[in-house]
Formats: sequence, structure tokens, C-alpha cells
Amino acid sequence: MSFKGTDYAGWQIQQNARTVQGELDRALSLILRVPTNTTGCGRTDTGVHASSFFAHFDLPGQEGLPMNESDLVRSLNGILAQDIAIHEIFEVPTDLHARFSAIQRTYEYKITQKKEPFLQGLVTHSHNKLNLSELNETCRVLLGKHDFTSFSRTHTQVKTNNCQISEAYWFENNGLTVFRITADRFLRGMVRAIVGTCFKQPSVQIMREIIEAKDRSKAGASAPPEGLFLSDISYPFTVHHKSNIE
Repeated sequence: MSFKGTDYAGWQIQQNARTVQGELDRALSLILRVPTNTTGCGRTDTGVHASSFFAHFDLPGQEGLPMNESDLVRSLNGILAQDIAIHEIFEVPTDLHARFSAIQRTYEYKITQKKEPFLQGLVTHSHNKLNLSELNETCRVLLGKHDFTSFSRTHTQVKTNNCQISEAYWFENNGLTVFRITADRFLRGMVRAIVGTCFKQPSVQIMREIIEAKDRSKAGASAPPEGLFLSDISYPFTVHHKSNIE
């Protein structure tokens, strides 16, 4: 699935707030006629988007779907708002988990340096002068396995702040400046904190010192949410499944 997060308080269901998960669960429950709860591949913050997102749900009872998968996709898209789109539904093994079975995730952060009314809510307008050559040199420090406490929200309950980053680089695309980062896992607020730090254009040495400090106050302020997209999720089944489609 994919969604534009502008009008949602993130993916995860919350009381007294409109969320993507809440809308999806409501639509599934209406179509399947039994309460149905989804589990997402991760959490996105308020205003953050996903061009590629996976969620799983267990079928109620043992009778299977009351319709084929393509009809369920069509029915869901007919109920859901225009800013949420279901692209495909398919059966997976019962031990496969949308969140914990993911091998890698990729985020992209999109920046424009001029006012773009038709991209409002989908990119961050920044006046910062960005030197991509210097930024790419600096972001090489992020590669590998490190403790990224300096880029995590404080008081989060996780077993470890270690993440393995396999790519982190800046590039130009259709007039936008884009930061792309891939890792086995991400901490809460991590990508926006890294981008916010890059807005200050730290050197290789400063970035290394920030990582080693393991102190959120040493990194830059978090970049705004509207430029951030969850853009790719990798699972053990992904390649095999795509080959079946083709």
C-alpha cells in the first residue's frame, strides 16, 4: 500500500486521532463483516508519507476471504480516502510478520529550494545551501553498524540503538534534492534527525563525533516531517513474489 500522511497522525492507531491504520482497520472490518486488525511494517510520524508500505492481517475464522484478492483491493480502495491506496493483497506464511520479518527499510527525504505550491506537504522547502559533494562525503561516516543514540528520540523503549546502514547518500532528482538511506532498522525520529544535522552541513569529523557522543543534544534539530517518505521494504519473499507476478 501507499499513503500521503499529511492529514494523519501517523500510521499507528491512536485514540482521538485519525491514523492510517485506523482507517484501514475500519474499512477491512466493514468489508469482511468482522473486527479485523492490521499490523504494519513500522510506524510513521504525523505528516510522514509512504510510497511503499506493507501490513498483514489474520483472516477471521477458517473460511478464507469472502471474495478474491483483486476484488478486495477494489473494495478497499472504494472505501478508503484518496490519500490511501491498496496496491495488492496476497497470502503469506503464518509465521511471516509485516514488521519483524522485514530485512531492510529505505527512506527518502525530499527537499526543494524554491517555493513549490503543487508539492505542498510532499517536500520540505529549505533555504539551506546544500553542497551534495560535501554531504555525501560526510554521510559515508553513517555506513556500517553504529549506535545511533544521538539521532534517536529520547525515552524510547528498544533493546538496542545499533543499526546497520547499507546506503546513505544525496542526489538530485527532477529539481528536488533527495537524501536516501537504507538500514536493517531505524530508531524513532532517526532519519529526520540525520537530515536536520546535515542541514547544518557538518564535516566528516563532526558527524563522527556526534555518533560517538551517543547524545541527542549533540545532533541537529529534526527536519520537518512532510519531506519524509518510507520508500521501500525488503522481505525474504519479495523477489520470489515479484517473479511470480511477472
